Amino acid sequence: MSIELNFIIIAVLLLTLLISTFRILREYQRGVVFQLGRFWKVKGPGLILVIPGLQQMVRVDLRTVVLDVPTQDVISRDNVSVKVNAVIYFRVLDPQKAIIQVEDFLAATSQLSQTTLRAVLGKHELDEILAERERLNTDIQQVLDAQTDAWGIKVANVEIKHVDLDESMIRAIAKQAEAERERRAKVIHAEGELQASEKLMQAAEMLSRQPGAMQLRYMQTLSNIAGDKASTIVFPLPIELLQGLIEPKR
Repeated sequence: MSIELNFIIIAVLLLTLLISTFRILREYQRGVVFQLGRFWKVKGPGLILVIPGLQQMVRVDLRTVVLDVPTQDVISRDNVSVKVNAVIYFRVLDPQKAIIQVEDFLAATSQLSQTTLRAVLGKHELDEILAERERLNTDIQQVLDAQTDAWGIKVANVEIKHVDLDESMIRAIAKQAEAERERRAKVIHAEGELQASEKLMQAAEMLSRQPGAMQLRYMQTLSNIAGDKASTIVFPLPIELLQGLIEPKR
C-alpha cells in the first residue's frame, strides 16, 4: 500500500513539474530566460518550455508605456519659477537590455525624465517655454532617447502638458502684452501718417504743374462744403484768384 502511495505522490509531482515547464506568452510579451543564473535567450510569443530549477523567466511587456511625469519646479534661464508637468511615451525594444542593464526600467525612466525635464527647460527663457513647446518636446525626447538606448528603451514622444505661473507673473505678462499692442498701434499710426504725407506730396506736385487744376480743386471742395447744412462756411481763398483784381489795369 505504501509503495502505491509513494508512486502516486511521485506521479503527481512529476505531472506538476511537467505542467510548470510550459509557459504561454502573449503576442506583446517576451520572456527573458536565465539558465543557472546566466542569460540564455529571449523567448516568445506563444508556448515555451522553462525547466524548473534550472531556468528562470522574466516577462517583459513590449507595448507602449504612457508615463506621467509629476509636476516639476523649473527655474528658467531668465530666473522665473514655473511648474511644469509632461507625459512620455516609450516602449521596450530590447528585452535583454531592459532586464539586465537596469534593475527597474520603469522607475529609472521616470526619474530620468524628471531630471531631464528640469535640465532642458532650465536652459530656455520663459517666452520660449510658453511659445515653443514643439521644439522643447523634441529636445527632451532626443535627450531621453539617447540616454535610455543602453537600456533597450525607445522614447517615441514627449509632450509638455501644463506650464503653471504665479499670479504676479501672469499680471506682468498681461502688462507686457498690453504695452506691446500699444507699441504696434503707434507704429501702425505713424506708418499711416507717413504714407498719407507721401501721397499728399505727390498730389501737390501734380496740382502744381497746372495752375488751373488747383482752382478746379478749390471749386470742387467749395461745392462739397455748400452741400452741408452749416450756417457758416469758412473757406480759404487762394491769393492767385485775386491777382486779376489786385493788379492795376493798363
